Amino acid sequence: MKYLCQVWFETAKINAISAEEGEKLTKDSILNDDRLRDSGHLLVAFALREPSTAVTVRVRSNEVTATDGPFAEIKEHLGGFVLIEAKDMQEATAIAATFPVARYGAIEVRPAYSIKEEC
Repeated sequence: MKYLCQVWFETAKINAISAEEGEKLTKDSILNDDRLRDSGHLLVAFALREPSTAVTVRVRSNEVTATDGPFAEIKEHLGGFVLIEAKDMQEATAIAATFPVARYGAIEVRPAYSIKEEC
């Protein structure tokens, strides 16, 4: 079964880590991703740029609008996502707990499915 692990950071706290901490976090994350990929659990992993680089798109009454920045000012931001394969939520949660970024934020683990397969 597939699980989407959303990586949430408290914006002020993640921006406050030192360059050395950031480098260590990156290296540790790469090593963990490689280990999970080799075990067959990791399907996709991407970090996201800061919220200020976002564009929010809406379509209402066939009118498209695109605005700079995040949809709303929030204390936390989505910093990345990881798609994993696990036998159940317990295993998915255990895998998410190995993510080095969990020391700096929160990992939301959610079952994922194909809408095509649900029809």
